[in-house]
Amino acid sequence: MTDPREAGPRPPFSTPQQQPPGLESEMSPRPDFGENSYVGAGKLLGKAALITGGDSGIGRAVALAFAREGADVVISYLAEEESDAQLTRGLVEGAGRRCVLAPGDIREEAQCQALVATTLEHFGRIDVLVNNAAFQMSHKSLEQISAEEFDRTFRTNVYANFYLCKAAVPHMKPGSSIISTASVNADKPNATLVAYAATKGAIQNLSGGMAQLLADKGIRVNCVAPGPFWTPLIPSTLPAGNVREFGTQTPMKRPGQPRELQAVYVLLASDEGSYISGATIPVTGGVPFL
Repeated sequence: MTDPREAGPRPPFSTPQQQPPGLESEMSPRPDFGENSYVGAGKLLGKAALITGGDSGIGRAVALAFAREGADVVISYLAEEESDAQLTRGLVEGAGRRCVLAPGDIREEAQCQALVATTLEHFGRIDVLVNNAAFQMSHKSLEQISAEEFDRTFRTNVYANFYLCKAAVPHMKPGSSIISTASVNADKPNATLVAYAATKGAIQNLSGGMAQLLADKGIRVNCVAPGPFWTPLIPSTLPAGNVREFGTQTPMKRPGQPRELQAVYVLLASDEGSYISGATIPVTGGVPFL
């Protein structure tokens, strides 16, 4: 039995600050994405998944879990994250599954369409779409948020979600699943993350609408709402003081590790979640999500 308070490193953290989008390989402590703990049971055997932001953090943990459950994966990421993406590919292939790397900027609809086409080209199908990639920056005043940054945040987090769903749905069969990474910020927006929090609320609403719209096609749509999780997004977008004490605001007094989300994404992707659609599943370390 594991004490959840001690299931991951506790602050203070001394990881160096990074420039966005950040690299997992430069973090200290390194995030735990389940390499030594996740055991698959064939829940996604024969399925094909497209995961954005699959190079590191939550995306890497999901890619590894999906592979160990029997799925082949395409992972989308920015070109500057290539080193992390290569490590993820090694993990997926180590699980005996195929992994296709697809770098590019998902703010562009053409790139989103190309990602779906790549998945179909290599695997002949797309059963699971995980909209996980995200952009955020932290600011103490509204004046610090430029129109360009606001636009980038929405295009990365919301527009790409819409573009990918629109491109993927015509090729998804009944039983397929769309999973989007929302956030506790969808319910309790952080004042220093105004743009990011707004996108997470939009993602949750978008998913709820699509769950109803796509039910007659047998396609399920859900969200996962993480609380504070230890990923490259943190040291590359938050002030040093926030990074040092990251996670102390939760009842468990620590951030979540990516591996602690794996079971939720697998459930939503698998047939075991057949009646779960239109839901948001919070994983917050004890922070209420209403």
